[in-house]
Formats: sequence, C-alpha cells, structure tokens
Amino acid sequence: MTGRREFLKRSSIGAAASAIAAAQAAGPGQVVIEPTPVFDISPYLYMQFMEPLGTNDGSVEAAWDYRADDWLGSFVDAVKDLAPDVIRFGGIFASFNKWREAVGPVASRPWMYNYLWGGKETNRVGTHEFVDLCRRVGAEPLYCVNFLGDGRPEYRKAWDGSDRTGDANEAADWVAYANDPDNKERKSHGVAEPYNIKLWQIGNETSYSKTGFGKDEAVRHTIEFAQKMRARDRSIKLIGWGDWGNGPGGRELWAGDMAKRAGDQLDYIAFHMMGQGPSRKDSVLRSYQYRKFPERAWEELLEMGPKVQARVKEMEDAVGAVTPKLKLAITEGHMGLFRSSMLTHEWLTGVYHARIFNIYQRHGGMVKIATNADFEGTRWASNAVMISGRLTYLMPVASVMRLFKRVNGKQAVTVKSCPAELDIAASRTGDRVYLHVANTSYSRAVEASFSVQGRAIGRGTVHEIAPEDPMETVCEATPDVFKPKEKAIGAGPVMKWSFPARSVSAVELELTA
Repeated sequence: MTGRREFLKRSSIGAAASAIAAAQAAGPGQVVIEPTPVFDISPYLYMQFMEPLGTNDGSVEAAWDYRADDWLGSFVDAVKDLAPDVIRFGGIFASFNKWREAVGPVASRPWMYNYLWGGKETNRVGTHEFVDLCRRVGAEPLYCVNFLGDGRPEYRKAWDGSDRTGDANEAADWVAYANDPDNKERKSHGVAEPYNIKLWQIGNETSYSKTGFGKDEAVRHTIEFAQKMRARDRSIKLIGWGDWGNGPGGRELWAGDMAKRAGDQLDYIAFHMMGQGPSRKDSVLRSYQYRKFPERAWEELLEMGPKVQARVKEMEDAVGAVTPKLKLAITEGHMGLFRSSMLTHEWLTGVYHARIFNIYQRHGGMVKIATNADFEGTRWASNAVMISGRLTYLMPVASVMRLFKRVNGKQAVTVKSCPAELDIAASRTGDRVYLHVANTSYSRAVEASFSVQGRAIGRGTVHEIAPEDPMETVCEATPDVFKPKEKAIGAGPVMKWSFPARSVSAVELELTA
C-alpha cells in the first residue's frame, strides 16, 4: 500500500512537471508570467471623481433626486456595480468652494455661483450627503480643500465682489468637523458620529494658472495647510500638488521641490493626466471624421498610450529621486476630446482605456491613486457614469474599470513575454493569477498560450468584452451592451485562448500545487 501511494505521488509530481514543461515549450505566441510578487497593488487605482460642473453638465445635481430628497436610485446602483474604492469631490470647484455653505440644515444652505463652469449650485449635496453616498457604495471619500483659491486673483475677488478663497484654518476646521468625535459644530447639525474622512487633497491644479501661485508660494502654503490640518487629526493622508507649472526660467516640474521641502508633511504627490488627446494636426478624433475612418482613429488612439507612459515615468523619477515614502496620485485624468464627443460612448475607445489602466497598474509601486474618467453627469464626454433622466448606465471607460477592478489580484507580478499585439498587466492573490489583456490589433484575433514559471495551471476563466462592431455604442436603449461575458478556457496540456480583435479581457488562472 505504501509503495502504491509513493507511486501515485511520483506520478502526480511527474504529471505536474510534464504539464509545466509542455506549457513552457508552447512557442512564440506565449504569455509567460513570473509569479514572484513585485509590489502590493493599491485598491485606489480605479478612483472616481465628482465635481459640480454648472451649465456644462448636470453632474452632481443630476445625481440628486429632489422628489425623493436622496441620491437617484439608479445612480447608486450603478456606482455599487462600478465599485470604486475612492470617490473624490472637488476639482476646480474646490478653488471657490466654501465647505460651511454645504453643511447643516438644508433650508439654510445658500445658493452659490459656479464661478468657473457657469450657473448656480444649490449646495444640496454637501459633506453629509457625499459621505453618505460613499458609505452606501463602499468607497472612501476624498475631499479637495480650498487652497487659498490656488492663488488665483479671480477667486480672491470674484466678479460679484466676494472673496471665495479658503485659508489653512478653514481647511483645518473642516478636518475637525469631519473627524473630531466631539466636534460641536457637526453635532449641532444632528450628526453625532464623525465621518472619519482620511484622504484630503490640498488644492487642485495649483500650477496650471499663470496668475496663481508660483512654486515657492505653493510649497510654503502646502506646509502651512498640512501642519494645521494634521494638528486636528494626525491619522489623515494628505496629497500635495506636483505637476508642471510656471517658474522663473519657464515651465518646470514642481514634484521634486514639493517632495524635498514638503514631503515630510505629505503622503502623495498629485498630478493630472489631462490632455490625453491626439498628436496629429489633421486628427480624425477631434471631429466626427473618426466615423468615416475608424481604422485611422484606432491608430491615433494607440499613439496616445506612450505619452501617458512617459508622463507617469517622469513623475516617478522626480519623486522617487527624493524619497521612497511619497507615492503618486493621479486624481484626475481623461481623454482630451471635445466635451460632447460621441466617440467616448463607442467601443472604439475601449482598448485605449484598458491600456491606460494597465500602465497605471504596472507602475503601481509608485502610482497608488488613479482614475481615467470624470465620473458622472449628463453630457460630459469623459464621464464614467452617464445619467439620462432616471436611468443611469456605464460608459466604455467604466465598463473596463469595472472589469479590471473586480478581476484583479492584490500583488503585481511580471509578464516576461507575450505576443506583440497584446498589452498585459498581471497580478496574483495566492494561487490565482490575473491578466488584464487588451488586444491592440484592429482586425486580427490573437491566440496565446499561458505559462506561469514553476507552476502548473489547473483551470482558467476569461471575462471578455469583445463587440463585433468597433462602433458599438452604449446609450439608454443598450445600457448593458459592454457587460463582460464569462467563458471557460478549455483544458489541455497547453492552456490557450484566442483574444478577439479590439477586445478587452480579464483572465483568471488557477494554479495547482
């Protein structure tokens, strides 16, 4: 009996070794994974971003159901399905937002002008309502504080004569209002328990305006804000600004100096991945010409990926050269096309979005917060979630977010080789390996076998978004058109899959002992 057990054990080991050897000899169309963990993947790589956009987009107001005096039910359901771990509130709106106008009894909250985007804001959605949304959908709130109007004179003395800037004391008061268990102001508004908001960004796009803060002013005020905010709650995580701006010698990257001088007060350095637009002067993406020339549009979309890669790398180098402690936060980012572009509703953009998310995950040792959309609204081309009346649906960028967020590991692993047309980011959790795969070929399916070095693969599953028509469009009539289809990978000595042209897939491989 002992001899038989030993024989079966040796046979099992031999079979596993044979399976590994067969898989690793599968040829050039092979995806080879080195399964040793490289770094932990942050759950904040699929963040969402909310900002009142005035007359440009219904945005926050469209998501609020005044009849029910609550968030729109279909909107909450869609966000739960999308499952972001972080939702950020602010953007340029933070430069003139006064947080106290949006807390306390609703009837006493004043209307405010939207000083950039036009129109008025009701302040119906304030700290309480936003945190409530985050709790319902399982996300952490991230607030941008008014950073002295980012130094812009148009907010220090607005066109109506008001001063819309907020100082460090006002920001610190907001932290106390949110997080101090004994805060009298919050309790007077009927909220006994603290909100425990841990993520705060100091300002927004501070370096972009020629009339705003210079780098030295921004660094000095960042230190002041951080110190006063932390004095109210030592546990908060703070994000400072480090993108390109104007300096005495011309344009300069702020990240290095911000890290050197204010880094001990911060946890992240932020930059925005804006202007992800075409580089060709005669681009078909800037108009509806892309519908006449879809293959050229595809080429232009693929050309945008290396620019994103280069932007991430320059920020990595600038901050990493100073300290390994600070990480990167891409708190805004989206495709830079005209605001009503229908292209972002169509699957033609799906692989582009997948490639950007793969770049962020592959750089996840430094990139810990990221997004590639502007969350929700009624017409903004870069929205992740679109609201049409009482119906809410996910745009292609959100469908890719949803897929990659749900089918992903906790630790990054290395893709040693893969077919040239496939863009892949790999991860694992225990004995499961996950691949985020974008087939960048417009017209050709790409077959690939899978190999995990030193391990055998027992079973595999593919979650696939692969519309036959690259112009397939999501709208009110087809809200589920980009939901992924789950398919089992056939068993055999060599496990392989044919990725359809223009497809985005998440592959789950179960490893055996």
